Amino acid sequence: MLSILAITFPFFALVLAGYLAARRRMLPLEAIGGLNTFVLFFALPAMLYRFGAGTPIGQLLDPLTILAWTVCALVVVAVTVKWSMNERIRWNDASFGALVAAFPNTGFMGVPLLVALLGAAAAGPAILTILIDLVVTSSLCIALSRLDSADEHGASEAAKKALKGVALNPMPWAILLGGLSSALQWKPVAPVMNTIGLLADAASPVALFTIGAVLARSQFLAAQNEHGPMPAADFVPVALIKLFVHPLLVWLVGRGMQAAGLPLDPFTLHVLVLVAALPSASNVSLLAERFGADTGRIARIILLTTAAAFLTFSGVVALLA
Repeated sequence: MLSILAITFPFFALVLAGYLAARRRMLPLEAIGGLNTFVLFFALPAMLYRFGAGTPIGQLLDPLTILAWTVCALVVVAVTVKWSMNERIRWNDASFGALVAAFPNTGFMGVPLLVALLGAAAAGPAILTILIDLVVTSSLCIALSRLDSADEHGASEAAKKALKGVALNPMPWAILLGGLSSALQWKPVAPVMNTIGLLADAASPVALFTIGAVLARSQFLAAQNEHGPMPAADFVPVALIKLFVHPLLVWLVGRGMQAAGLPLDPFTLHVLVLVAALPSASNVSLLAERFGADTGRIARIILLTTAAAFLTFSGVVALLA
């Protein structure tokens, strides 16, 4: 266990450093958007391209991985929405709660962490889950969030906006370009590849620091809009679904597929379970703010899963070892 914590500790320590820097205003809140832009549009796409280009195309298009992850994501969304709905939490808040329950922080944290734990082969299944969560899970939850609207076309319009957002997001394009490079056995000329390498090397530390800063900013902004303490029942169960139910469900579905004779690779299932055990994606708080959801609730879920995952994620790694 200590050897596992020795690998995971620096990743979570960088998140804590970013959180404290923003919390204590060593990093101005206005600067966090610039950090996020650098990670999202420059460093992270370079990292995903490099991993995609170095991954066999069969892993990036594995139908069994797609099936297992998609089924589990849909179940988590359905269970979380059903569990969350009450007189205070309606479709908008329940849907974004479901999104943080089903969408791990794979891009900013998961890919570099899993590669550090399991080697470069872990990148393929992990980045495939990013594609699924960006295209399927996010679009579904955004569409569901519009069901509070009296406009019968609200959900369909939201789904179109979500897909447009995916089209403008550089991460899936970086993954697809990396997969194309892998399939064609092609790579850019050395100066371009070296530039991509420099950006990719910056992705992990800056992304982790940015996660903490985004969490601190979300917490600060949410506190300004709150009018009293939030019941723990509104956010703790969703965090528990993310950290415990999601990875357990992925393991059960994967083992069920293997028992049914489907050739789901054991290593791939190992990676998928660890991806599911990651904390919630931090950028969902920005998405929730854009669609008018309760950002205080979403920020609490993300913060709780991120803090607790230092122990829970390491525990899952130890159990699967």
